[in-house]
Amino acid sequence: MKKFFFLLILSPVFLNAQKILGGNNVIKANLTSIVLGNYQITYERAIAKKLSLSISYRYMPKKTVPLSGIVEKQLKNDDIKLGDFKMGNNAITPEFRIYPVKKLKGFYLALYGRFANFDVDVPMKYVASSMPGSPVEYATFSGSIKSVSGGVMIGTQFRIFKKMVLDFWIIGAHYGSSNGDLNALMNRNLTPMEQQSLQNTLDDYKELGPFRFESKVTSANTANIKSVGPWVGVRGAGLSLGIRF
Repeated sequence: MKKFFFLLILSPVFLNAQKILGGNNVIKANLTSIVLGNYQITYERAIAKKLSLSISYRYMPKKTVPLSGIVEKQLKNDDIKLGDFKMGNNAITPEFRIYPVKKLKGFYLALYGRFANFDVDVPMKYVASSMPGSPVEYATFSGSIKSVSGGVMIGTQFRIFKKMVLDFWIIGAHYGSSNGDLNALMNRNLTPMEQQSLQNTLDDYKELGPFRFESKVTSANTANIKSVGPWVGVRGAGLSLGIRF
């Protein structure tokens, strides 16, 4: 009888421990994105035995793109000064997962959407004269490119300690659309010849692959680039560490 009452008293502790060690919630941090200068956190919740919903937020501060200087030298094209090209981004990714075997564990198929915003600085060339040896200057276009896309991904999630899980993204891809709006504000008024030189550079990039650009020098010290086009992205070889509760 004493053992029965002892177990009865401890039963809430065992029930709480089960919830802590195998609950319906997981908070995860993406380890591989940290290496690339991105910071991503995800909250996932089981909504049924084999189904879950999650939402992720990713942030990367604006900075010079890695290896852009090397790429610039290889391309041998100084219209865009890739060495000074900067980009930052943030994205929100809602996701629906199907776990065929066990709740929040094992192989899964994910359907997701992604709403992303990219902040960029793009230096574009212009010259004061068409004469050989004329000094080259750059107008920096700053603004954002927004994309909306949806995709699928496969992966696996498994427990490594009592409360910790690893989420391995195997491979996935998304497709959607994008539009951008970039503006340049020069620190002085350009001469008519400089304005035409900048316009000529912009006109050389009316199309770039599937992307279309509408670009115009709008005044002596301002210019604008608008872009539209499809958006394609790949997810994979990612590893997140999380706590399940």
